[in-house]
Amino acid sequence: MEIDRPPGRLVVVSGPSGAGKTTVLRRLAECAPVPLVFNVSATTRPPRPGEVDGVDYHFITREEFAERRRRGEFLECFEVFGREHWYGTLLGEVTTSLAAGKWVILEIDVQGALAVVERYPDAVTIFIRPGSLEELERRLRGRGTESAGAVRRRLEEARRELALADRYRYQVVNDDVEQAVRRICNILTQAEADRDAR
Repeated sequence: MEIDRPPGRLVVVSGPSGAGKTTVLRRLAECAPVPLVFNVSATTRPPRPGEVDGVDYHFITREEFAERRRRGEFLECFEVFGREHWYGTLLGEVTTSLAAGKWVILEIDVQGALAVVERYPDAVTIFIRPGSLEELERRLRGRGTESAGAVRRRLEEARRELALADRYRYQVVNDDVEQAVRRICNILTQAEADRDAR
């Protein structure tokens, strides 16, 4: 006799560029206390060197993106950074994973997160923030991959995002990766206990 599997939970993670989200989530994948699956977003931007379709992103044309958007296939989608590239979360992938009892991690921007919460108000929302804006600026400049103007734009965007951090259920300061990961593990453990208690 098959035991009914409880549905999974949606976990939304946001934070400014340079806050270390990707590093924290990679580490979380190794030690999470719940069965995590990392959602792969769709985008119209071309792949960067080393990126793999279906792993880093679903790389699709603007035409296909527009058609899928028209058909209502996205949980959320927005044009990001005004660069005429669209990013979005495919609803079918999320619902399939949730039905299989997986905890689906969406690493998306604040705008997308607020749209997701409208549809999934019980989503576990986590905002990963740097210790300070000065620390964030140091990290962004330390990458050496962007111009001074691009770093300035990212910092302006970070200020806007940080102003909305209190819309998230949890905020995690990432000034130490292991501590940040432990904090998120505790959040997920508590969210699972709360779900099971219902």
